[in-house]
Amino acid sequence: MQKFYIFLLIMFCAIITFAQEATIEGKVTGSDVFGSIPAPLVGVNILVKNTTTGTSTGLNGEFSLNVDDLPVDLVFSYIGYEKKTITISSDGFLDVLLIVDIYSSEDVVIVGSRFRPRTSITSPVPIDNIKLKDLQSTSQTSFDKMLHYTVPSFNSTQQTISDATAHFDPADLRGLGPSRTLVLINGKRKNPSALVYINDTPGKGDVGVDMNSIPINAIKRVEILRDGASAQYGSDAIAGVINIILNDQTEKTVIGAYSGITAEGDGFQIGATVNTGLKIGEDGFLNVSTGYSNQEETNRAGTPGRDGLFGVVFDDPTLLDGTHPWVAANPDLRMRIGLPNMKTANTYYNGKINIEDVGEVYSFGGLVFREGLSYALYRAPYWIPDEFFIKHKEGTVYQGFQPTFETSIFDAQWTTGFRSQTNDWNYDLSYTFGSNTVDYKVDNSINLDLEELSPTIFDPGGYEFNNNIINFDISKLLFQKLFVSIGTEFRQENFITIAGGEASFFGGGVQSFPGLQPQNAVDAKRTNVGVYLDLGLDITENIFLGGATRFEDYSDFGENVSFKVTGRVKTSDNKFSVRGSISSGFRAPSLHQIFLSNIQTLISAGTVSNQGTFDNDSPVLRQLGVDKLKEETSINISFGIASRPIDGLFVSVDVFQIDLDDRIVYSSAIFVDEDDTTSTVGKILQANSITSLKFFINAVNTRTQGIDIVATYDWGKLRLNLAASFLDHSIEGRINTPKVLEDDGIDIFDRKEQSRILTARPTEKVILGASYDFDPLTFGVTGIYFGSVTWQHAGDAAFDQTFAAKVLTDLFATLRITNEISFTVSVNNLFDVFPDVIDTKGDFVTDLGGRFKYPWEVNQFGFNGRIVLATVNFTL
Repeated sequence: MQKFYIFLLIMFCAIITFAQEATIEGKVTGSDVFGSIPAPLVGVNILVKNTTTGTSTGLNGEFSLNVDDLPVDLVFSYIGYEKKTITISSDGFLDVLLIVDIYSSEDVVIVGSRFRPRTSITSPVPIDNIKLKDLQSTSQTSFDKMLHYTVPSFNSTQQTISDATAHFDPADLRGLGPSRTLVLINGKRKNPSALVYINDTPGKGDVGVDMNSIPINAIKRVEILRDGASAQYGSDAIAGVINIILNDQTEKTVIGAYSGITAEGDGFQIGATVNTGLKIGEDGFLNVSTGYSNQEETNRAGTPGRDGLFGVVFDDPTLLDGTHPWVAANPDLRMRIGLPNMKTANTYYNGKINIEDVGEVYSFGGLVFREGLSYALYRAPYWIPDEFFIKHKEGTVYQGFQPTFETSIFDAQWTTGFRSQTNDWNYDLSYTFGSNTVDYKVDNSINLDLEELSPTIFDPGGYEFNNNIINFDISKLLFQKLFVSIGTEFRQENFITIAGGEASFFGGGVQSFPGLQPQNAVDAKRTNVGVYLDLGLDITENIFLGGATRFEDYSDFGENVSFKVTGRVKTSDNKFSVRGSISSGFRAPSLHQIFLSNIQTLISAGTVSNQGTFDNDSPVLRQLGVDKLKEETSINISFGIASRPIDGLFVSVDVFQIDLDDRIVYSSAIFVDEDDTTSTVGKILQANSITSLKFFINAVNTRTQGIDIVATYDWGKLRLNLAASFLDHSIEGRINTPKVLEDDGIDIFDRKEQSRILTARPTEKVILGASYDFDPLTFGVTGIYFGSVTWQHAGDAAFDQTFAAKVLTDLFATLRITNEISFTVSVNNLFDVFPDVIDTKGDFVTDLGGRFKYPWEVNQFGFNGRIVLATVNFTL
């Protein structure tokens, strides 16, 4: 009988235990990027609240979880979606819908995928996700320079004595030039600038987005896709894509002010910003940013104590040895070489309004206005004789003069669109307008041919670029695993050249920058239509395969078809993935490159001359055998791994190769002997009163190979980060030289121009940083290794110079005085490092007779030296 009671007791306990256990089953769905259609989510984390008990969803978004008792609180979390807590009181199949929250998440990335959000580790292509606080810790005040000191594959350095280029600063990814980096704002194409870079700087011959026109306080984070993406986004996305996510906060108003100065006591800068946001309805918002900044010039000119350049030109030994009275009194030749003076005002906004049961209307954009002032070469009195310059005399002794080059730059973008869903299809219809204009002014100069009638202030003209873009995208999940996106883009582009006042181009034109002439004026338009198909298939929970193709039809040069295939295999715990892609890309010749024509005053080979650029439609180029411009094409291959081996540690390594064919370049100066008036080139030069000519041409095939390494480690309040990029550029095959020029032995793309696309940017760049939050003080230090760069002489390798690698150190410290007030002091280039000094090796043209102390045609990090910046932020 005792055994019987024991048996009953055991059975009773088992029944009680069984009654307390429960199995919860269900399915988790969420909306994709463009709408709210429920789609299964794979890998959603499901935890019993305040415990470690949990599971994750499988391929169809389904899950099963055993719990000890009911009721129980389950927490559902998935990157890119709002976290959700549900109380479960009884058995039954559970349907859980997660609400997409793309722009609020700092871990999710959306560029490179038109489907559900992904993280850096689950993406099939390499993507950097740069937070605003990372950008602001660089001691820089402009967006492009912040990226330069944060992302190894990105380059943008300040230019000088380069006309309008000094006011824009060419920027690129992977050293492939500004034209081959696509920039998006909230996923929509940003308009390029009105300027084509034709001065002797990195990026020469290219057209890029005006990165200085994007205010930093309007930005929430930045995604950088380091892979070709023409099949998804169209022209320009050969080196990669930069997607700028605008600020969307609605909880506060942040007022910031900053001021900085260089160790030399110049380059003073001051600025103020305001960002505020508010909610509109239940899920709508409006965020507005505005700011103003003023940057003063720096001067890092050489002090040669002689003028080797004009000593050679005029064969004057007193200039060569420095005994000339004016040179002896002005050992720096009165040059100003450094940052330009720049004033900037901007306003940006970002917002959306939800329409219940219909969809959402969104809109964003902004206006940026800049005024810049930089300098041309100082006109010494032995260069421009006194008798021509009655208006330029200083007192009773004529001292020469230094022309100023001034710009008024206006950039605008505005996008509005509507997202919704119909019959299980998500759709997004949007319109974007973009515009960039630059107007020039030359002051303190003169037109020699007007003699005493010459004014001293000139209007040399300007440029304008506008585009209008309509996008329509639809997407759907089929069979619970195949994502389909189809879309089209219509784009109209307009490039305008505005002629200058007659005094600026009469005769030889104004000193320093002859004005744009009526024959240079152009109002060119073109349209293109693109259609794409983008597919993504989750073959299993851990295997993803994607593919895209795009057809483009341009009204001027014709059609193009591009493709892309991507793949990724990951582990179930999302701690390791292998990824790869292969794609074709293209870049349409810009309207700037097709229609630009002008005359520049240059110093080349020891002479001062006027050089003419002929537009691609010019009959002159047909005489020379130069073909009409066509599209550049590329093949991109990448392979990489990404891993989170332990909590807080992320590591990725990606290798890649980019083969770029028919690359458009700006030719070398084409000239012949002065007495040659019978050759084709000689006749053209004489007929146009110029000493040399240049043009754009599809001339070069290049190969870029490289490896990118990214590692971050977060351990409590400590954060460590490593990012590195190693590149190798090469020219493949022979230069495409027209037969007419080849027969005359003319080199259309000489050694100097080749170095501009091969070695003008560092091919090695490593960034190593650490920060620690001591609460209320946060301290950080970063070391940046800039690899060597090489300048090549146009015709003689003996004059080449390699500028050695350098390491810069940055510091920052932020003190949170209260919850509302913080104060930051940051130092860029703590140890005041400068590039190597130019070694002319006897060639006075290399440094323009000693005027330039540091390299400017090739560039690692500029030559401003140490910069100290103080920032204060008030949160209301």
